Parts: sequence; structure tokens; C-alpha cells
Amino acid sequence: MSKKVADLCVKTGSYEKNGKTKGRYENIGSKFENDDGGSFFTIKRTFNPAGVPNPDNKDSIIISIFEKKQDDENVWKEDPK
Repeated sequence: MSKKVADLCVKTGSYEKNGKTKGRYENIGSKFENDDGGSFFTIKRTFNPAGVPNPDNKDSIIISIFEKKQDDENVWKEDPK
């Protein structure tokens, strides 16, 4: 059996809220963990990395991992790695 432990997201832009700049993210998939300690990712079949903003003209994109907090099953936090 496996369980979802995180969301995979890409930054698609930013916005201002209460005088602070915040990132706008799109969920592109999930990370799962198996009972045996293994893990795997799923990615939306319709996700196209070419559509992610690329102002620096890089060859790669950043995928952020937002993991569940241990104390609250409904709250997510960004993986500091």
C-alpha cells in the first residue's frame, strides 16, 4: 500500500499580498511512499514543462516539493532541501 506524502509544484508567477511578494504555484503531481520505505512520483499527463516561465532562458525547471506537516494532515509546507 502507498500513501501520498507531498505535492509537486512549479512556480508560474508571483503576486503581492499585504505588501509581500508571494509565489504562485501549479500542482503538477504527487509524491507517494510505500510501506516498505520506497517512494515514487506521479506527474499529470497534461503537464508541459515548456509552459513554465523561463526568464533566465535555462535548460531546466525547478519542481518544488510541498510535504505534509506531521502535526496537521491538512497543512502543507515546502521541503527546505
